[in-house]
Order: sequence, then structure tokens, then C-alpha cells
Amino acid sequence: MDKLVEFGRKAMFYVRVLSGYEERRIRSFRLQLHKRIQEAEERKAALRKIPEQAILSEVRRMEAAIEDYFKPIDKEAEIMMDMQLKGEEKKMKEMKEMVKVMQEQALVEKAEQEQLAQASGKEATLHNNDKASNS
Repeated sequence: MDKLVEFGRKAMFYVRVLSGYEERRIRSFRLQLHKRIQEAEERKAALRKIPEQAILSEVRRMEAAIEDYFKPIDKEAEIMMDMQLKGEEKKMKEMKEMVKVMQEQALVEKAEQEQLAQASGKEATLHNNDKASNS
């Protein structure tokens, strides 16, 4: 009896193979396996990303903490730089005023020298005229 059942099973298998049923079943099984493998790889990739995301979020949190820590120092540095810039601007204004005063003084001295030169030129002309009239 067992031999008859075994023969029946083999015959049914051959019929399924010849009819294409077994081939379709194998393809279907293969597609299911391929689909399962793909899903497993996607899950694996997602699990790999979780530590990366955790690390990135920790890095961002640390950056925010560092920025919060240095905010007062940055403000103080900005205030000091503003003070230095204002001091330099004040010095520049003073230098400009000093240059302006020196230019005005130089113009006054130049005008005085021109007046002296003109006066000495007139005296020389008068002196020459007096010599010419005396001779």
C-alpha cells in the first residue's frame, strides 16, 4: 500500500511539472522569498539609520548647548569690539580735526609770507625808485 501511495505522489508530481503548475508554484515561492529578503534588508537599513539619527540629534543638541554657553561671551566680545570701533572713530575724527587745523594754520602762514614778500617787494621797488631819482 505504501508503494502505491508513493507511486501516486510521484505521478501527481510529474503531472504538476508537466502542466506547469509546479513551475508557477516555484516562481511564486521564489518571488515571496525575494520579497521577504528585500523587506528584511529595508528593516536592516532602517535599524542602521537609527543610531546615525541618534548620533546626529545628540550632535545637534550639543551644538545648541555650546551656542547657549557662549552667547554671553559673544555679546561681551561684541560690546568690546563696538567700544573699540567707537574709540577708533573718535581718534579718526580728532585726527581729521587736527589735520584741518594744521591746514588752516599753513594757509594763514602762507598768506602772511605772501604779504611779507609783497611788502618787501614794494620796499625794494621803492628803494630802487629812490636810487633812480637820486642819481
